Amino acid sequence: MAEPKKTDIPGGAHGLRQQRNQGLSPAGVYASRKLIARLSVNDFKTKFAGSYLGIIWAFVQPVIMIFVYWFVFEKGLKPLPVTDAAGETVPFLLWMMAGLVPWFFFSDALSGGTRALLDYSYLVKKVVFRIDILPIVKVISAVFVHLFFLAFEVLVYALYGYYPDLYTVQVLYYSVCLFVLVLGLTYLTSALVVFFRDLNQVINIVLQVGIWATPIMWNMDTMEIGSGLKTVLMLNPLYYIVQGYRDSLIGKTAFWERPGLTVYFWVFALGFLILGTGVFKKLRMHFADVL
Repeated sequence: MAEPKKTDIPGGAHGLRQQRNQGLSPAGVYASRKLIARLSVNDFKTKFAGSYLGIIWAFVQPVIMIFVYWFVFEKGLKPLPVTDAAGETVPFLLWMMAGLVPWFFFSDALSGGTRALLDYSYLVKKVVFRIDILPIVKVISAVFVHLFFLAFEVLVYALYGYYPDLYTVQVLYYSVCLFVLVLGLTYLTSALVVFFRDLNQVINIVLQVGIWATPIMWNMDTMEIGSGLKTVLMLNPLYYIVQGYRDSLIGKTAFWERPGLTVYFWVFALGFLILGTGVFKKLRMHFADVL
C-alpha cells in the first residue's frame, strides 16, 4: 500500500505536525478531506492489487453471495413469498436483498475498519500523520461497493415492478445511518485491536452470528415469538437499517413514521460514536509503541 507523500498534505511537514497534534474533530476531518479521499480510493484499489480482474472482484463476490442465498432459499428450501406487516406479498429475493445489501456494507466496513491501524502501521510508526482519519478511510473504502449495490438493488426491484420513487431516495438516509453506526464501532474496535489482536477473530464470529440474529433471511412480523423476545431483537440497531431499506423499497414508509425506532437508533449510534472516538483519543499516544 503506497504511503502518502508529504506534498499531498497541506503545509507539508509542518502541516503534518499540526494535524498530528490536533484532536479528532469534524473541522480536522474536513481539513483532511482531500487526503481522506485519496487514501480511500487507494485503499479500495489495493484490496485486489495483483489479481487479474482487480477491483471487479469487489463487486463479483457479493453478487455471487446473493445468488447462493437466493438459490438455497428460493430453490432449495422453497419458502413462500414473504408477507410484510402491511399484508403485501413480496418475492423472497427482494425481501432478502433489502437486508443483505446493507449487511454487506456493515460487514466489510467493520472488519476492514477494525484492521485500520494494523494495515497502516507504517503511518502510525514512521510518519507524523493524523492517524485518526484511518478508520474513516476504511469505512469510505467500503462505501464504493455499497453505492454499486444500491444501484444494482434498485435495478433488480425495477425488473420486478417496484419502480424508484421518492421513498427510494430514503436508502441514502439509511446508508448515512449505517455509516455513522459502523464508524463509531470502527473507532472503538480499531483502537482496541492494537492491544488485543484476538479481537479480529471475535469480530469475525460476531459477524457470522449477526447475519442470522438480524432479520435478513427471516420475517419477524410473521414469526410466532413472544413480544418480549421481539422487543429484544428490535434493539439490534441493524434492525432499524434493514427495516428502513424495506420501508424504502417495498413498504413505502417514511422514516419519520417510525419515531421511536429513529430516536433509539440515533441515540445508540451517536453514543457509540462518542464512545469510540473517546477510547481512540485516550489510547492514541500508545499506538506507535505497541505496533
